[in-house]
Amino acid sequence: MRVAIYARVSTSTQSCETQLGELRAYVAARRWTPVREYTDEGVSGSKETRPALDLLLRDARRRRIDVVCFWSLDRLGRSLKNLITLLDEFQSLGIAFVSLREGLDGTSSAGRLQWQVIAAFGEFERNRISERVRAGLQRVKASGKRLGRPQREVPESILAPVRGLSVRAAARQLGVSSATAHRWLSHKTSPKQHSKTH
Repeated sequence: MRVAIYARVSTSTQSCETQLGELRAYVAARRWTPVREYTDEGVSGSKETRPALDLLLRDARRRRIDVVCFWSLDRLGRSLKNLITLLDEFQSLGIAFVSLREGLDGTSSAGRLQWQVIAAFGEFERNRISERVRAGLQRVKASGKRLGRPQREVPESILAPVRGLSVRAAARQLGVSSATAHRWLSHKTSPKQHSKTH
C-alpha cells in the first residue's frame, strides 16, 4: 500500500513533528510504504487552499497513492461539509483513508461503514439547516416584510437637479450606476420629504 501522510498545524510556533511521529509509527506497524509526507505548517484549517493539501489532492488524482493517513479529522477538513467532500473524492478515486485519533480505518469494511454513518449525519444536519432557513424566509414573507437589504432613501434635494435628465446622464452626475439612478428616480417621495424641499 502506497501511503501519503498528511499533517497540519495552525500556527508557525507549532510543529507537525508530534503528528508525524505517530503517523510514521502507525504506517511502519502496518508495513505500508510511505510515498510522501505532506505538511501544512502555520496554515489555518479555515483557509480555502492549503499548499500541501492541494499537492496531496493532485497526487491522489494522478493515482500515485493508495491510502491517505492523517492524525485527526480536524487536521484534514475545515468543516464537516469540507471533510465529507474531501473524503468522498478520495473514495471515488479508490483511495482509502485512516484517521488515527478517531480510529477511522477506511481500508476495512468496518471503517468504511463508520464513515458512511458520519457522512449521513453530516448530510442530515445540512438538510435540517436548509429547512430552518427556508421556514424562516417563509415566515418573513408571510408577515409582509421585505427580504434583503433595506432600500436607501435618497433626499429629494439630491434628486431634484437631475430629474429632467436621462437615466444615464443622471447616473453620471450622481456618481452611481444607471440601475441605481433608475431605482432612485422611480422611487416616489413622501409628502413630508417633498415639503422639506420647498
